[in-house]
Amino acid sequence: MSKTLLSLIKPLHKPKPRTPSPTNFPLTRRSKELVNEVCQILQTQDQWEHTVEIRLSEEEVVPSDIAHHVFDKLKDAHVGLKFFDWVSQRPYGCPLDRFAYSSLLKLLAKFRVFPEIETLLPNLTTCEDKLPTLEALDAVIKAYSDSNLVDKAVELYYFVLKTYDLVPHVVTVNSLLHGLVKDSKIKAARRLYDELVERSGGSVENKFLDNFSTCIIVTGLSKEGKVEEGRKLIEDRWGKGCVPNVVFYNTLIDGYCKKGDIRSAYRLFNELKLKSFLPTVETYGALINGFCKDGNFGKVDMLVQEMVARGVIISVQVYNSIIHARCRHGFTEEAMDTVRKMIEAGSKPDIVTYNTLISYSCKDEKIQEAEKLLEQVKNVGLVPTKFTYTPMIHAYCKFGDFERALSLLAEMTEYGDKPDVSTYGALVHGLVVSGEVDVALVIRDKMIERGVLPDAGIYNVLMSGLCKKLKLPVARQLLDEMLVHGILPDAYVYATLVDGCVRNGEFHEAKKLFEKTIEMGMDPDLVGYNAMIKGYCKFGLMKDAVACFSRMKKSKIAPDAFSYSTVIDGYVKQHDLHLALTMLAHMVKRICMPNVVTYSSLIYGFCQNGDLVGAENLFNRMQSNGMMPNVITYSILIGSFCKVGKLAKAAFIFEQMLMHKCYPTDVTFNYLVNGFSHCTPTIFSEEKSDPHDEKNSMFMGTFKRMISDGWHPRNAAYNSIIICLCLQKMLKTALQLRDKMISKGYTTDPITFAALLNGICLDGNSKEWKNIISCSLIPKSWIQL
Repeated sequence: MSKTLLSLIKPLHKPKPRTPSPTNFPLTRRSKELVNEVCQILQTQDQWEHTVEIRLSEEEVVPSDIAHHVFDKLKDAHVGLKFFDWVSQRPYGCPLDRFAYSSLLKLLAKFRVFPEIETLLPNLTTCEDKLPTLEALDAVIKAYSDSNLVDKAVELYYFVLKTYDLVPHVVTVNSLLHGLVKDSKIKAARRLYDELVERSGGSVENKFLDNFSTCIIVTGLSKEGKVEEGRKLIEDRWGKGCVPNVVFYNTLIDGYCKKGDIRSAYRLFNELKLKSFLPTVETYGALINGFCKDGNFGKVDMLVQEMVARGVIISVQVYNSIIHARCRHGFTEEAMDTVRKMIEAGSKPDIVTYNTLISYSCKDEKIQEAEKLLEQVKNVGLVPTKFTYTPMIHAYCKFGDFERALSLLAEMTEYGDKPDVSTYGALVHGLVVSGEVDVALVIRDKMIERGVLPDAGIYNVLMSGLCKKLKLPVARQLLDEMLVHGILPDAYVYATLVDGCVRNGEFHEAKKLFEKTIEMGMDPDLVGYNAMIKGYCKFGLMKDAVACFSRMKKSKIAPDAFSYSTVIDGYVKQHDLHLALTMLAHMVKRICMPNVVTYSSLIYGFCQNGDLVGAENLFNRMQSNGMMPNVITYSILIGSFCKVGKLAKAAFIFEQMLMHKCYPTDVTFNYLVNGFSHCTPTIFSEEKSDPHDEKNSMFMGTFKRMISDGWHPRNAAYNSIIICLCLQKMLKTALQLRDKMISKGYTTDPITFAALLNGICLDGNSKEWKNIISCSLIPKSWIQL
């Protein structure tokens, strides 16, 4: 071998230790045995002090000399703290040195005993003799970072830089960068990264950072939607157009997908394959998520087929993404098909899969399907969670089945998953919507007993329910309770109370509360202004309502359909149709579409002025604009036509209402029954002039024939309504009306019976007819006929 070649060969560089090791108590074989023995005594004996004292005396060893090694060896932080207290409080002996304190810090950091770390650090970092080693502070920084205490980690990191003029280990740096990114402190992470690049003279290739460091920052930038900046960071390190491995590709593809730029993600995916990188399950998972968000299930299916062809095992998480997306886009059958394919491929659905299916079954009001899925969860050995039960609890409350909702809550507790604010919130919301405010208040008491404090949202729902029940004093008590629990009311809570005061007739209190909200520096927001405008309109103070409306616009809050509709309704109730129509013109000019309430108020205004032609024109215009009338709109027109004796028109609109599956109320029925009972002579006078005669109207045809056959007008009206309801498959409503007829003293007759029987058959329950209606309701003389 030539001398030249030999001169190029250098011995391996042995780096000097970052912190010198303690030399006052070298670890010989005998001393190691002593340390092990002391640790054994500490961990197995409750009263160890005397035993340790004797054992160390026998070896003529001072406790502080071996403390460093004992702390390193112990596997219990609390035992370590007891030993530390014992050594520190001894009346004689040497104090602990920096190495002992450092080992104690490492032990505490390992077990995340942060209160004791916080107690020790200020004393250690201000005293040079006790200054911890870099390795010890490394351990604490990493522990803080991994436990989401990144602010403390950053503070200690910069202390290390300033004190030692050294950078913590790259593993610690990465842990800190990861903690900052996880806490959405991307700017701070990027600043720290750039400082380390600058510290190495501008080179990204340095001992302070590694590939994982760069990947963490790219992930953070992608999280903020700055994918291009992340790609530039990669190119700064590895060169233009160069992405070093599939991990970085996955990070960028995921970033593009989350940003909504699926085209760039797919382009990068193709680039990855052209460079002979093999896509992983993470690559496909990110792309599938992106296409799922777009609802592009054709691409999703193509990618799944490609995964199968390449032998990439489709994870449960990928399947869950597809199932969730199909459900979200309304393709529940396709979602169930995906579950079947998942099982066929040998992948077992997890609790997330079932939770998704249960949640969307409840949203689609398929509660029995949700029950079957819950049973499957138990049968396959999975443990239901709060995310399993919460949608079901909410659905049962919506349907008024509170007994089942409460039993599910109890069952959930039995499975060990304690109900949280979300679960209780679903139950409270469902109870309040169903009018069971008192029961909702009991649930509130129970959750507080169990240590779960209601949030502002739950209090708002409760207050809203109480205000609608005109229990304003109780709602105010809840506001006081919120403040006692330290829960600050938001603008929505105050808006609810303003609305409650208005409902309760305490208008001056409503005004004071509204102004107080503004004085407190709280923005009343759209909801608050709408509540106040509603109050002014209710009490006929239209000038004040318009002034509040203008004040809202000056506060840069755009009025919505409710704001305009409230003012329009206020003008109508003040018999000022002109100003109501002027407000409608402003509404349309602002590109705020009138809603069903707007149209209903104006139609009522026209009817109130006796302009039924204008009312009908607006009614037709409403439908041509794609706005379907509701029961109030229909009832206003029906009542108005009945009032002026235009019964054929009223009957025609009633039938249109049923055809559009708008269910009538008692108000609708009363208008029709009273109208047709008191205006019988006009029926025949309208026969020639009105196009809506018995040839087109089942209602009019039935009514006229029954009157001609000598039936009482009121009975004829009731039967005409029931026949129309049954023909439109509204059997339940027809039966309810039948019961109300009987309660008012009207006996059912063969026509009622026949109409209901026809309705049962149309409903597909012909075999069950005897369980639905009884022949005993018909007089025997009629049955014999």
